[in-house]
Amino acid sequence: MVQELYTFLKDQYYLPLYLLTWLISVFTYRRYFDTVLKYFPMFIAYTFFTELLGYFIKYHEDFQFFSDERYAWRNIIIYNIYQIIAFLFFCRIYYKTIQSKQYKKWIQYGVILMLLGYVVNIFFKNPFYEGLFYGDIVGSWVLIMSIILYFKEKRREINPYPQKNNLLFWISLGSLIFYLTVPYILMIGHTNANLWFYLHLRSALLFLILTMYIFFIIGLLLGQRKAFR
Repeated sequence: MVQELYTFLKDQYYLPLYLLTWLISVFTYRRYFDTVLKYFPMFIAYTFFTELLGYFIKYHEDFQFFSDERYAWRNIIIYNIYQIIAFLFFCRIYYKTIQSKQYKKWIQYGVILMLLGYVVNIFFKNPFYEGLFYGDIVGSWVLIMSIILYFKEKRREINPYPQKNNLLFWISLGSLIFYLTVPYILMIGHTNANLWFYLHLRSALLFLILTMYIFFIIGLLLGQRKAFR
Protein backbone atom coordinates (compact mmCIF):
# COMPACT_ATOMS: atom_id res chain seq x y z
CA MET A 1 0.00 0.00 0.00
CA VAL A 2 2.79 2.41 0.95
CA GLN A 3 4.76 1.48 -2.16
CA GLU A 4 1.68 2.01 -4.36
CA LEU A 5 1.08 5.42 -2.78
CA TYR A 6 4.71 6.38 -3.34
CA THR A 7 4.56 5.30 -6.99
CA PHE A 8 1.30 7.18 -7.45
CA LEU A 9 2.67 10.44 -6.02
CA LYS A 10 5.92 10.04 -7.94
CA ASP A 11 4.13 9.68 -11.29
CA GLN A 12 1.29 12.13 -10.55
CA TYR A 13 3.14 14.68 -8.45
CA TYR A 14 1.07 17.55 -9.85
CA LEU A 15 -2.08 16.24 -8.14
CA PRO A 16 -1.07 17.59 -4.70
CA LEU A 17 -0.64 20.97 -6.42
CA TYR A 18 -4.28 20.86 -7.52
CA LEU A 19 -5.31 19.94 -4.00
CA LEU A 20 -3.22 22.73 -2.50
CA THR A 21 -4.71 25.25 -4.92
CA TRP A 22 -8.22 24.10 -4.01
CA LEU A 23 -7.51 24.41 -0.27
CA ILE A 24 -6.15 27.94 -0.72
CA SER A 25 -9.13 28.87 -2.91
CA VAL A 26 -11.48 27.75 -0.17
CA PHE A 27 -9.61 29.57 2.62
CA THR A 28 -9.54 32.81 0.60
CA TYR A 29 -13.06 32.43 -0.78
CA ARG A 30 -14.45 35.44 1.08
CA ARG A 31 -12.28 37.70 -1.11
CA TYR A 32 -14.09 36.77 -4.32
CA PHE A 33 -17.28 34.91 -3.35
CA ASP A 34 -19.48 37.57 -4.99
CA THR A 35 -17.50 37.86 -8.23
CA VAL A 36 -17.57 35.92 -11.51
CA LEU A 37 -14.97 33.61 -9.95
CA LYS A 38 -17.34 32.36 -7.27
CA TYR A 39 -17.29 28.87 -8.85
CA PHE A 40 -13.50 28.77 -9.14
CA PRO A 41 -13.01 26.38 -6.16
CA MET A 42 -15.51 23.99 -7.73
CA PHE A 43 -13.59 24.11 -11.01
CA ILE A 44 -10.28 23.33 -9.27
CA ALA A 45 -11.94 20.44 -7.42
CA TYR A 46 -13.33 19.19 -10.74
CA THR A 47 -9.82 19.35 -12.23
CA PHE A 48 -8.40 17.38 -9.30
CA PHE A 49 -11.02 14.62 -9.46
CA THR A 50 -10.76 14.40 -13.25
CA GLU A 51 -7.03 13.74 -13.00
CA LEU A 52 -7.59 11.29 -10.15
CA LEU A 53 -10.24 9.40 -12.11
CA GLY A 54 -8.00 9.41 -15.18
CA TYR A 55 -5.26 7.69 -13.19
CA PHE A 56 -7.58 4.99 -11.81
CA ILE A 57 -9.14 4.31 -15.20
CA LYS A 58 -5.70 3.79 -16.70
CA TYR A 59 -4.25 1.59 -13.98
CA HIS A 60 -7.19 -0.12 -12.22
CA GLU A 61 -9.65 -2.47 -13.92
CA ASP A 62 -12.51 -1.60 -11.55
CA PHE A 63 -12.67 1.95 -12.96
CA GLN A 64 -12.32 1.16 -16.66
CA PHE A 65 -15.15 2.05 -19.05
CA PHE A 66 -14.57 -0.49 -21.82
CA SER A 67 -14.58 -4.29 -21.70
CA ASP A 68 -12.45 -4.56 -24.85
CA GLU A 69 -8.87 -5.02 -23.63
CA ARG A 70 -7.56 -2.90 -26.51
CA TYR A 71 -9.37 0.15 -25.14
CA ALA A 72 -9.86 -0.72 -21.45
CA TRP A 73 -7.16 1.68 -20.28
CA ARG A 74 -8.40 4.60 -22.39
CA ASN A 75 -9.40 7.59 -20.26
CA ILE A 76 -9.42 10.27 -22.96
CA ILE A 77 -13.21 10.75 -22.90
CA ILE A 78 -13.12 12.37 -19.45
CA TYR A 79 -10.41 14.78 -20.61
CA ASN A 80 -12.37 15.65 -23.77
CA ILE A 81 -15.37 16.54 -21.61
CA TYR A 82 -13.19 18.37 -19.12
CA GLN A 83 -11.53 20.55 -21.74
CA ILE A 84 -14.84 21.68 -23.25
CA ILE A 85 -16.16 22.56 -19.79
CA ALA A 86 -12.90 24.39 -18.95
CA PHE A 87 -13.09 26.55 -22.08
CA LEU A 88 -16.76 27.37 -21.47
CA PHE A 89 -16.03 28.16 -17.81
CA PHE A 90 -13.26 30.65 -18.56
CA CYS A 91 -14.95 32.20 -21.59
CA ARG A 92 -18.02 32.85 -19.43
CA ILE A 93 -15.80 34.61 -16.88
CA TYR A 94 -14.39 36.98 -19.50
CA TYR A 95 -17.78 37.52 -21.10
CA LYS A 96 -19.20 38.53 -17.71
CA THR A 97 -16.19 40.68 -16.77
CA ILE A 98 -15.54 42.58 -20.00
CA GLN A 99 -17.71 45.66 -20.44
CA SER A 100 -17.25 46.35 -24.16
CA LYS A 101 -20.29 45.13 -26.10
CA GLN A 102 -18.11 44.59 -29.17
CA TYR A 103 -15.69 42.41 -27.22
CA LYS A 104 -18.60 40.44 -25.76
CA LYS A 105 -19.87 39.72 -29.29
CA TRP A 106 -16.42 38.50 -30.33
CA ILE A 107 -16.34 36.13 -27.37
CA GLN A 108 -19.82 34.85 -28.23
CA TYR A 109 -18.80 34.23 -31.84
CA GLY A 110 -15.61 32.57 -30.61
CA VAL A 111 -17.52 30.17 -28.35
CA ILE A 112 -19.84 29.22 -31.22
CA LEU A 113 -16.81 28.63 -33.45
CA MET A 114 -15.19 26.52 -30.72
CA LEU A 115 -18.28 24.32 -30.30
CA LEU A 116 -18.51 23.89 -34.06
CA GLY A 117 -14.84 22.91 -34.04
CA TYR A 118 -15.56 20.15 -31.55
CA VAL A 119 -18.59 18.95 -33.53
CA VAL A 120 -16.51 18.75 -36.71
CA ASN A 121 -13.68 17.03 -34.82
CA ILE A 122 -16.09 14.34 -33.61
CA PHE A 123 -16.82 13.40 -37.23
CA PHE A 124 -13.16 12.46 -37.71
CA LYS A 125 -12.19 11.24 -34.24
CA ASN A 126 -14.05 9.03 -31.80
CA PRO A 127 -14.09 11.05 -28.53
CA PHE A 128 -14.22 7.84 -26.49
CA TYR A 129 -10.87 6.66 -27.82
CA GLU A 130 -9.09 9.74 -29.20
CA GLY A 131 -8.45 13.32 -28.18
CA LEU A 132 -10.36 16.14 -29.85
CA PHE A 133 -7.18 18.12 -30.36
CA TYR A 134 -8.35 20.26 -33.27
CA GLY A 135 -11.32 21.38 -31.18
CA ASP A 136 -8.91 22.03 -28.31
CA ILE A 137 -6.75 24.22 -30.53
CA VAL A 138 -9.74 26.30 -31.63
CA GLY A 139 -10.84 26.55 -27.99
CA SER A 140 -7.37 27.72 -26.95
CA TRP A 141 -7.45 30.42 -29.65
CA VAL A 142 -10.83 31.64 -28.40
CA LEU A 143 -9.65 31.69 -24.78
CA ILE A 144 -6.42 33.48 -25.69
CA MET A 145 -8.44 36.06 -27.63
CA SER A 146 -10.71 36.55 -24.59
CA ILE A 147 -7.72 37.05 -22.30
CA ILE A 148 -6.11 39.54 -24.68
CA LEU A 149 -9.38 41.49 -24.92
CA TYR A 150 -9.56 41.51 -21.12
CA PHE A 151 -5.99 42.82 -20.80
CA LYS A 152 -6.65 45.40 -23.50
CA GLU A 153 -9.69 46.71 -21.66
CA LYS A 154 -7.83 46.73 -18.35
CA ARG A 155 -5.08 48.92 -19.84
CA ARG A 156 -7.63 51.63 -20.60
CA GLU A 157 -9.30 51.35 -17.22
CA ILE A 158 -8.56 53.75 -14.37
CA ASN A 159 -8.13 51.66 -11.25
CA PRO A 160 -6.41 52.90 -8.06
CA TYR A 161 -5.63 49.34 -6.99
CA PRO A 162 -2.52 47.55 -8.34
CA GLN A 163 -2.96 44.57 -10.63
CA LYS A 164 -0.93 42.40 -8.27
CA ASN A 165 -3.99 42.35 -6.01
CA ASN A 166 -6.37 41.39 -8.82
CA LEU A 167 -7.05 37.63 -8.71
CA LEU A 168 -8.38 37.54 -12.28
CA PHE A 169 -5.16 39.14 -13.54
CA TRP A 170 -3.09 36.24 -12.19
CA ILE A 171 -5.53 33.61 -13.44
CA SER A 172 -5.47 35.25 -16.87
CA LEU A 173 -1.68 35.38 -16.97
CA GLY A 174 -1.30 31.74 -15.94
CA SER A 175 -3.94 30.57 -18.41
CA LEU A 176 -2.43 32.58 -21.25
CA ILE A 177 1.02 31.03 -20.75
CA PHE A 178 -0.50 27.56 -20.51
CA TYR A 179 -2.81 27.62 -23.52
CA LEU A 180 -0.30 29.24 -25.85
CA THR A 181 1.50 25.92 -26.17
CA VAL A 182 -0.20 23.04 -24.32
CA PRO A 183 -2.81 22.02 -26.97
CA TYR A 184 0.01 21.53 -29.49
CA ILE A 185 2.10 19.57 -26.97
CA LEU A 186 -0.81 17.21 -26.26
CA MET A 187 -1.52 16.74 -29.96
CA ILE A 188 2.11 15.76 -30.59
CA GLY A 189 1.96 13.35 -27.66
CA HIS A 190 -1.01 11.50 -29.16
CA THR A 191 0.12 11.54 -32.79
CA ASN A 192 3.90 11.16 -32.62
CA ALA A 193 5.13 9.32 -29.55
CA ASN A 194 8.76 9.32 -30.71
CA LEU A 195 8.81 13.11 -31.02
CA TRP A 196 7.06 13.38 -27.63
CA PHE A 197 9.88 11.45 -25.91
CA TYR A 198 12.67 12.99 -27.99
CA LEU A 199 11.65 16.55 -27.09
CA HIS A 200 10.88 15.63 -23.43
CA LEU A 201 7.43 17.16 -23.86
CA ARG A 202 6.02 15.50 -20.75
CA SER A 203 8.47 17.53 -18.67
CA ALA A 204 7.49 20.67 -20.60
CA LEU A 205 3.80 19.93 -20.00
CA LEU A 206 4.27 19.42 -16.28
CA PHE A 207 6.36 22.59 -16.07
CA LEU A 208 3.54 24.57 -17.73
CA ILE A 209 0.96 23.04 -15.36
CA LEU A 210 3.18 23.98 -12.41
CA THR A 211 3.62 27.51 -13.76
CA MET A 212 -0.10 28.06 -14.30
CA TYR A 213 -1.06 26.86 -10.84
CA ILE A 214 1.67 28.89 -9.16
CA PHE A 215 0.12 31.96 -10.81
CA PHE A 216 -3.29 30.84 -9.53
CA ILE A 217 -1.94 30.47 -6.00
CA ILE A 218 -0.20 33.86 -6.12
CA GLY A 219 -3.45 35.46 -7.20
CA LEU A 220 -5.41 33.74 -4.45
CA LEU A 221 -2.90 34.83 -1.79
CA LEU A 222 -2.49 38.42 -2.99
CA GLY A 223 -6.01 38.99 -4.26
CA GLN A 224 -8.16 41.70 -2.70
CA ARG A 225 -11.86 42.21 -3.28
CA LYS A 226 -11.55 45.92 -4.15
CA ALA A 227 -8.90 45.25 -6.80
CA PHE A 228 -10.93 42.60 -8.57
CA ARG A 229 -12.14 42.97 -12.15
